[in-house]
Amino acid sequence: MSIDRGRVRWQCRRALLELDLVFARFLERDFDRLTEGQLADLEDLLRCEDHDLWAMVNGSKPCSDDRWKEMIGLLGQP
Repeated sequence: MSIDRGRVRWQCRRALLELDLVFARFLERDFDRLTEGQLADLEDLLRCEDHDLWAMVNGSKPCSDDRWKEMIGLLGQP
């Protein structure tokens, strides 16, 4: 079963402005090239609360799951 890219794209809309800006850049630059495995990791990562996710993206908190490190790296790119 393949992952619904439209649903994942919608879940990338966040309430925290900083994250919304990060995800807007990520969606434009990287989203369409993600593999199914990467999409699954992203979908799992998006279950995090915004403040926890932002802390992982900005480096103030270590990534809590090794599977998310690649996505956090992509999100953290300028």
